[in-house]
Amino acid sequence: MKALVLLSVLLLSACAGGVGNGQNGGLATYDDLKAAQQKCVAKGGHLKLQKNGDVKYLDDYACEKR
Repeated sequence: MKALVLLSVLLLSACAGGVGNGQNGGLATYDDLKAAQQKCVAKGGHLKLQKNGDVKYLDDYACEKR
């Protein structure tokens, strides 16, 4: 049973979208947004706030392909 719960938690965490939590507990600071933008551009995309996202949280941004 414990293994099933652990597996479920791991699978759910792997499904999480967005650009990550950065260095400030998930808050979208200038430095974290800049780093996320650079990583996104390197992948050929652009950083965009997700629909109904909150600008204060880094995980509410996504790297979208152009």
